[in-house]
Amino acid sequence: MAEKYRRIGIMGGTFNPIHFGHLVAAEAARVRFSLDKVIFVPSGYPPHKQTQANKNAEHRLMMTLLATIGNPYFDISGIEIDRGGYSFTFDTINELHNFYGADTQIYFITGADAILEICSWKNAELLIERCVFIAATRPGFNLNDVDSLPPAFVRNIKLMEVPALSISSTDIRKRVAAGEPIRYLLPEIVEQYIIKHKLYQNP
Repeated sequence: MAEKYRRIGIMGGTFNPIHFGHLVAAEAARVRFSLDKVIFVPSGYPPHKQTQANKNAEHRLMMTLLATIGNPYFDISGIEIDRGGYSFTFDTINELHNFYGADTQIYFITGADAILEICSWKNAELLIERCVFIAATRPGFNLNDVDSLPPAFVRNIKLMEVPALSISSTDIRKRVAAGEPIRYLLPEIVEQYIIKHKLYQNP
């Protein structure tokens, strides 16, 4: 039986690889919105991102575990990877609602760039009713872009500026491929995992 929580955060993303921007955003959301825990859910086969992330699912899950294991308020779930097929946030939220119960409020944490595409997500109108969205933004992000979404969506989206989000998984992969340093952009244990498994060496 699932432990009872009043509020949980779901940190969605490919985490290819996970970096300090993700971790800072999750911790900031936990404190600001009084979340009992934050569950990191690496996407399995994201329909909006046809990239090498699809081939690195098990590596991404392990790197996420290594990066979060030191925070007692962080947890991970492989439900999207285990499910197989395309990963839809709507299906994940439904599974978690069934697992934790209707009394638990779910906050879905993701980047503001992804939020701008929310209208194209599976069952978007139902999804926005079932959880609160926390949109982590970089400094200088144009907030008017979010305001342009339908009012029903805007009401359930909370914006949160996170300076560390200037770090990019894409940039980290390019740095590895070019032989450039990635130290201090992500946890050292994740850096060592990337080196050990020779990840991202081909652009």
